[in-house]
Amino acid sequence: MSYDAAGEAICRRCGPVLGKRQLARLLVEAAPDIDTFYDARIVQPCTASKVLVVSVDGKGIVMRPEALREATRQAAAHRERTFRTRLAIGEKSARKRMATLGAVYDADSAPRCPHDVITPPGGRSAHYIPQPGPIARGKWLCGSVRHDAEHVVRKVFDHAEARDPRHRRRWVVLVDGARHQLDLVQAEARLRHVDVHIVIDIIHVLEKIWAASWCFHRTGDKATENWVATHALAVLAGHAIEVADAIQDQADHTELSSEQHRGVDACVRYLRNNNEFLHYDQALAAGWPIATGIIEGAARHLIADRLDISGARWGLDGAEAVLKLRAVAANGDLDAYWKHHLAREHQRLYPACDQGRYALTA
Repeated sequence: MSYDAAGEAICRRCGPVLGKRQLARLLVEAAPDIDTFYDARIVQPCTASKVLVVSVDGKGIVMRPEALREATRQAAAHRERTFRTRLAIGEKSARKRMATLGAVYDADSAPRCPHDVITPPGGRSAHYIPQPGPIARGKWLCGSVRHDAEHVVRKVFDHAEARDPRHRRRWVVLVDGARHQLDLVQAEARLRHVDVHIVIDIIHVLEKIWAASWCFHRTGDKATENWVATHALAVLAGHAIEVADAIQDQADHTELSSEQHRGVDACVRYLRNNNEFLHYDQALAAGWPIATGIIEGAARHLIADRLDISGARWGLDGAEAVLKLRAVAANGDLDAYWKHHLAREHQRLYPACDQGRYALTA
């Protein structure tokens, strides 16, 4: 809930014991031991047959001007707006600081085929029962708005390596295709000498194909769905380059406006540039997850439901504390963390006596 609502709930039970600024400071002071808490945790081991899944994503948080990163602050200071009262198409408000989220979880292999994921044109047979996908177990979330994406990727790999220190399990990394995320993941994997299998989220691929479909079909045309399904099934079968060539060939033989050509070119470029991460035929046959639903849900729960509420403008300390504490609560570790935090706070307030260092003189 918001600071105001939380303060009212406390004051109803305890009387007027604190104000909003005190509550915000208490929240910041409740979060400093989260990193040490997880560093000391012993992760439950899994068998080598279970897939180890890693996923990272980013989401912006609206910040107060002094909490923005330097590049964003400079962009906001030198921004020239087209309109006084609203942003024009393509303009950015330069008010957000990017938070990076990470997730690690285990999953049993669940082999499938493309028709289990996408309904073919004309629908499935009445007797065909789609095979379910892998189920996430032992989910662990983390995030930071203070530190950059490299720091969060390192923390995620630290946790993944704690689950599989000898690298005996199959590591699958799910991302949305952002190039800087791919570079960070590959660099961290090389540093740790771990073999990772990077898979781009199928939902992002479908969005690109749908965007290209509207360049060839009118709004509301039912043939659009079959067009998308045909190309999506081909991508799931491991033929992303062939799909890109087919869409490009159709565009070359169709009279399209310049804007429609841009939509087609964006889809074709996306499929070709990311082809090495679109081997869904191998992922489905091995039973790996191919969608980033876990990390997308985390972005909604950890950030959108609290940090992205209407009118909120965050300071850096408050945003970092709320994000980390919500991640601890989502992991089901809040009670255990609070005991750890109280113990650390007691150590800070009452440090152990160090009389043993001194020699008696009398």
